[in-house]
Amino acid sequence: MKIRVVSSKEEINTLNEDEEIVHLAFRPSNTDIFNLVIKCPKVKALHIPSSYKRTISSSAKMYLEMQGIELLEGDVWGHRKDINEYSEVSKNVYDRIDEYRKEGLSEEKIVDKMVKETRLSPDFIKFIMQQQ
Repeated sequence: MKIRVVSSKEEINTLNEDEEIVHLAFRPSNTDIFNLVIKCPKVKALHIPSSYKRTISSSAKMYLEMQGIELLEGDVWGHRKDINEYSEVSKNVYDRIDEYRKEGLSEEKIVDKMVKETRLSPDFIKFIMQQQ
């Protein structure tokens, strides 16, 4: 799964309309979120740092919910945007989730284990599991 990393509001205009997951590495305004959704009609989730997520307005959250877009909390650890504008979730993450499912672990226990193993946020792990 590829995550497009966006460092500034100016980059929103450069996004491909087929983007499905976008990480916002800046504090977005309601207008930024609206413009992103217009530019990328296939977006399924916005991924933002927890400190920024707390400042998203309730109207923006409601708008995303009405559009069926999830607001996920988290960071893209160790990603260097100057090398690649995308961060990618490793195939190993999906393989481990499959292994845990085969072992019969509950979704909650899988999320707990994957958070410890990957440093991904719980809501992002849940999103990945829903997309599988």
